[in-house]
Amino acid sequence: MPRYEVTIEKDACDGIFACLTRDPRFVEGDDGLATVDPDADPVYDCEGEVTDTTERVVATFDDDRIEEAQQAAAACPTDAIIVEEVGE
Repeated sequence: MPRYEVTIEKDACDGIFACLTRDPRFVEGDDGLATVDPDADPVYDCEGEVTDTTERVVATFDDDRIEEAQQAAAACPTDAIIVEEVGE
């Protein structure tokens, strides 16, 4: 399974939330912008590490759901989401 990072650049996020419809791990944060919550998926048990700073949200996953994250990134009209495979 690929290990990958999902990064949301908060300066670029406008809270349009097109990502939420592609991957249920994306949710609305307290600041009104998109964030990632591994526990938000009602179907799959998901584990991931999430770091949320004032500039960005970075979530790291080690599962087979990279395609869902990539679809969420592609749906973002402001290109605020980046999905990258990372090494061990």
